Amino acid sequence: MYLGLDLGTSGLKAVVIDNNGDVVATETEALDTQSPYPLWVEQEPESWWQALVAVLQRLSATLNVSEIRSIGLAGHMHGAVLLDADGQVLRSCILWNDGRSFAECGQLEAALPDFRERSGNIAMPGFTAPKLLWVAGHEPDIFRRTAKVLLPKDYLRYRLTGDFISEMSDAAGTLWLNPAKRDWDDALLNATGLNREHMPRLIEGSQIGGTLNREATEALNMAPIPVVGGAGDNAAGAIGVGVTEPGQGFISLGTSGVYFVVSEAHKAAPEQTVHAFCHCLPGRWHQMSVMLSAASSLDWWARLQGTDVAGLLKELDDSGQTETEVTFLPYLTGERTPHNDAYARAQFFGMSARTRRPDLTLAILEGVAFSIADGEAALREADAPLNDISLIGGGARSERWRQIIADVLQRPLHFRAGGEVGPGLGAARLARIGLAGDDVDSLKRHCPPPAIVQTHQPDHARAVYYRERLALYRDLYQRTSSLNHPK
Repeated sequence: MYLGLDLGTSGLKAVVIDNNGDVVATETEALDTQSPYPLWVEQEPESWWQALVAVLQRLSATLNVSEIRSIGLAGHMHGAVLLDADGQVLRSCILWNDGRSFAECGQLEAALPDFRERSGNIAMPGFTAPKLLWVAGHEPDIFRRTAKVLLPKDYLRYRLTGDFISEMSDAAGTLWLNPAKRDWDDALLNATGLNREHMPRLIEGSQIGGTLNREATEALNMAPIPVVGGAGDNAAGAIGVGVTEPGQGFISLGTSGVYFVVSEAHKAAPEQTVHAFCHCLPGRWHQMSVMLSAASSLDWWARLQGTDVAGLLKELDDSGQTETEVTFLPYLTGERTPHNDAYARAQFFGMSARTRRPDLTLAILEGVAFSIADGEAALREADAPLNDISLIGGGARSERWRQIIADVLQRPLHFRAGGEVGPGLGAARLARIGLAGDDVDSLKRHCPPPAIVQTHQPDHARAVYYRERLALYRDLYQRTSSLNHPK
């Protein structure tokens, strides 16, 4: 058996596969985030380790964990875990959806004229490098004491193995990596007052990166097995749904919304706010558009209403409603593609005395789909190959939402079995690949696409309605965005 650990924003998920690659067990432990000030989003790294111990204890009740042969890691990207010279955490981890370092992004690009050429990406506050520049300016004592900077999943690796190791897909999201060269870039590091000594060693996601140390084997009741490089959550999700070849892609409806497409080479397009990162397999890269609040928009709405998402969707289905006059901008925590606007804010527009709750629920489903359409437009401008697209993530369990997205994009979309465990499954598959030691051309037998549950063909009769709604959605942001920026 092989274990995949997916460190998500809202929880840590464990996925176990057998020697045939079939999922035999899953467990999840919830996690909390803190937002002490506007634009701030943080988590405590210790809570990740406690969650890992908890899911392994529950797995031990249903299977023999001593039969697990290797571990793969996946996790939310861009987070900054700062360690001192003794390996102790210096402060809470600043997460991917934290927007405090917006000003530092401009400072980075001004300090290094070829910043985008080297990093392949525009500087955004979600990325790791501007976070460290913020720490240097606002918490100089912590910055001075920082000996290592780790990404979230790689902090778990450190706790498991004692090694400082990362892999290409996650490291590409720091803005310190040159994705074309698949190596740290000294000029990018120097721009934030760091050097290679502050960085973990780099490997490919399908390579072994450490072995469980004594502390971990005792805490988890496991043997000293290998830990594989793994991947950032989106690259791991791609492995989970068999997205390994150029032109293949997926749309993920998780906390954030991601449109991910594999490319045969590094294809940077920073002006389109498209991310250009390494894939977690050698010789592969990917392009990606990102919205910050996808399924989390619906979760937020359910919390405000004192109900759950399933209840809201059933209420919408029971209403028979297929159109709404209400438009929702899903910018609860700012936005990346295509706006790169940390100050963007969510809003409902077009309400009247006739508006009912199903109108607002439907507007949220449409608003997220419109943001995905913005991402697809940016990818097209970046010359991304968009051929075979699947849907994954917790939000993709909604058949209605899947069809809305297909209708907005006017393209067929595949919903595949097990898509909701995509990153965890991808991490487990990488654990298996790392032990097998296969070359990239034979990896596809370890990464088959899961069975198609349903293919959503676009309803061409809906095209005019959604085209008009999308135009209003885009115009609304342009007309109101300046109102959200500090005076």
